[in-house]
Amino acid sequence: MNTSVRNTIRLLWGALRALLVLTVVTGILYPLGVTGIAQAAFHDKANGSKVRADGREVGSRLIGQKWNVPGTDRPDPKWFQPRPSHGGYDPLSTGSSQLGASDERLLRAVRKAREQVAAFNDVPAAKVPADAVTGSASAIDPDISPAYADIQITRVARANHLVPAQVKKLVHQHTEGRDAGFLGEPRVNVLELNVALRRLAEH
Repeated sequence: MNTSVRNTIRLLWGALRALLVLTVVTGILYPLGVTGIAQAAFHDKANGSKVRADGREVGSRLIGQKWNVPGTDRPDPKWFQPRPSHGGYDPLSTGSSQLGASDERLLRAVRKAREQVAAFNDVPAAKVPADAVTGSASAIDPDISPAYADIQITRVARANHLVPAQVKKLVHQHTEGRDAGFLGEPRVNVLELNVALRRLAEH
C-alpha cells in the first residue's frame, strides 16, 4: 500500500471519528443535558405552559383559542374573547394577513369588526381598542390588552349572573405588567382569565 493511499485512509478514519464524536456530543449528550436542565428548572415552560382545569388540560397559556358557542362560529357571551385571528387560531397555520395599513380590504375589515365588537359588548365604537379588531403577527396571540378586557366585563358578568365588580376584580388579578418593568405592554391571558371566571361562576 503506497503512502498516498495510507494517508487517505488515515484522513478518512480521522474524519469518521470526528463525525462519531460530534454526533454523540451534539446529537445526544447536548440535547439530553438541555432537556434535563429544562425539565428540572423550568418544568412547566418546557412542557408547553399547559393550563389545567377540573383535572384536565384545557390549553396552553402561550396559544390563543376560540371561545365560541359550542357547535357554532358565534362568540360565546359567557367568555372573554381573544384578538381576532385570520387563521382561526390554528397553531399549525400561523402568521399575519400581510395586508398593509393602507389596504382598503384591511380598513373595511377593521371597521366591520369594530362595529361587531361594539355591538357585542354594548359599548360605543370609540371605546373599542385596536387589539379587539386587529390580529397579531402570529394569529394565535393568547393575550389581550386590559382595555379590551375592560369593555367585556359587563357582558361577561351579565351572561354568568355575576356582579360586574367581581369580574373587574378578576381581570385586575390576571393583568400582567410589562416584562422587567419596561418591555412590552400590560396584558391579560384569556385562557387563564376564563378558567378563573369559570371557577367564580360555579361558586
